[in-house]
Amino acid sequence: MSRQLLRLPSATEGMKIGLFGGSFDPAHEGHAHVAETALRRLQLDYVWWIPARGNPLKDTQTVFERRFASAERMASGPKMRVTDIEQRLDLSYTNTLIQRLKTAAPKAQFVWIMGGDNLATFHRWKGWTEIANSVPIAVVARPGSGARAKFSKFARRYSQYRIRDANAAAAAITAPPCWVHMRAPLNNESSTRLRGKNNKW
Repeated sequence: MSRQLLRLPSATEGMKIGLFGGSFDPAHEGHAHVAETALRRLQLDYVWWIPARGNPLKDTQTVFERRFASAERMASGPKMRVTDIEQRLDLSYTNTLIQRLKTAAPKAQFVWIMGGDNLATFHRWKGWTEIANSVPIAVVARPGSGARAKFSKFARRYSQYRIRDANAAAAAITAPPCWVHMRAPLNNESSTRLRGKNNKW
């Protein structure tokens, strides 16, 4: 395990790192929009894109290598990194991944990043309360997700820990549980539409 963890992107003391996980089947402009919004609004040092080895809540048929390559194409810019850490450590659940990363880089400040569409079903993730109590969560608005995200089980349970959008940068340095829902110009691209348009993407 130690040899694998040494291959992580940089995670030095005090560094603020956004963890952006997903199937990326394929990665698209909507994903890039979420990552770039989080990078800017949270004043992060880096965003790590973490393609999932597999998604227990989705029927992901595309092989990992293709999904990883699509993330590499979309994660442009010097502060974006794509890592295969979940695949190398043979992990399937975000809560386990986060604990491994915190053990490997205990002095870094990690923030979990997701689109607003994921917030509506976040309570279905294994160990979702463990995630919420382990790292700050940053949610970026996505088309059609407003009402579902606002009234999600997570949003209701953790309402007292929500940081105002205007103070979004504070989320990266606030002890969990804490979360922020960031409004942003919406990008309508989706992996489902891309797969339907061209199954070879």
